[in-house]
Amino acid sequence: MKQPNAPGAQSTTPAPQPQQQQFAPAEEGAGLHAAALAYHRPQNADDIGGKIGIAVTKRVASMDDLSLAYSPGVAVPCLEIARDPALAYDYTAKGNLVAVITNGTAVLGLGNIGAVAGKPVMEGKSVLFKRFAGIDAFDIEIDETNPKKLIEIIASLHPTFGGINLEDIKAPECFEIERALRARLPIPVFHDDQHGTAIVVAAGLMNALHLQGKKLEDVKLVCNGAGAAAVACLELLVSLGLSKANTIVCDSKGVIHTGRGDTGEKAAWARDTAARTLADALVGADMVLGLSGPGAVSQAMVQSMAARPVVFGLANPEPEIRPELVMAVAPDAITATGRSDYANQVNNALCFPYLFRAALDVGAPQINEAMKKAAVLALADLARSDAAFGRDKLLPTLLDTRLLEAVSLRVAQAAVDSGNARRAFEAGAYRARLARLAQRLAAA
Repeated sequence: MKQPNAPGAQSTTPAPQPQQQQFAPAEEGAGLHAAALAYHRPQNADDIGGKIGIAVTKRVASMDDLSLAYSPGVAVPCLEIARDPALAYDYTAKGNLVAVITNGTAVLGLGNIGAVAGKPVMEGKSVLFKRFAGIDAFDIEIDETNPKKLIEIIASLHPTFGGINLEDIKAPECFEIERALRARLPIPVFHDDQHGTAIVVAAGLMNALHLQGKKLEDVKLVCNGAGAAAVACLELLVSLGLSKANTIVCDSKGVIHTGRGDTGEKAAWARDTAARTLADALVGADMVLGLSGPGAVSQAMVQSMAARPVVFGLANPEPEIRPELVMAVAPDAITATGRSDYANQVNNALCFPYLFRAALDVGAPQINEAMKKAAVLALADLARSDAAFGRDKLLPTLLDTRLLEAVSLRVAQAAVDSGNARRAFEAGAYRARLARLAQRLAAA
């Protein structure tokens, strides 16, 4: 749906309606509500709302400076870029600029609230890019729900940016949009809701299984949810060793089985099984991956799982089942959620800044499977190197200053090794550069 027109104009279409109005349980939400609004609004008469701005990176203190920054000097790099478009990475900010793009059709757990209502999230994403990886990210909210039109709009913007991060676009359109843009554009296009989630889930799951004494290739996994994030998680886990034959996927109608006649992305996960409900599927399962909605998993379902189960309830803000309910009936379980108030938060911010940092630095035209796998292993290994690693510490924390060096270096090397880099690098020098950047960002 189109957004309402500006105040005073005639609106031709109704505003999108939220699918979930309450962001947090009532007992938790009042303080958060007030604090969040206070954080985002102007702090004083000289302040502006929101969370991001633009900084000038070159000196502009004299008329000579102005003659170089703009006319007539600016014509010189323009002509050089016209001669060789690749020089835009040398003479402009393109190589450190990422577009964070949404149409507002699947914002957080709020649903289709429209493009402008999704702007605080996109600004937040831009903050994380800058804070954790030194990347200048620019949020773009596009008032268009037609996938083909949206593809054309985004494609037309690509000369500005070194990479594109798609965000909060509903399934199944997000699959079509990402595929089309990846095939068409010479810069990385990454749908974080899909692949960022998949990377962090995979790292956490590998470490959870390690602690539970189980191997990925042997476990029975049940995924509740069949949207963009779920499909991406499953595809990445299979590439890392998960047996597709040992995987059952459920959606709102129950188990996706061969008798249903599903098409599209779901068809690939149809199983020849007698299980018809999530409860059926979870009997004897080693792992449940929840990417659905609140309360979908019961304590009885957890009790029916195999010994030493892994329960990832990642619906936000309210998980499929809260960790304390899991532990009450399965004290040998390991849990994770998307929330910051429980141990083992699965948060995409653990990966996307560092993925893009590496991709931009080596000139990768896309973020390929080798780079994603490298990010998974880097996150898993970094967590294991921590003295606190254990059942309540499967992943690094968001403020771990080692993330930039550990993840970006490994991803950059994977890009080069897989033939997906326009620029080579010397590992020692790049490591030192990342370490210096991490220090500057931590001190800012």
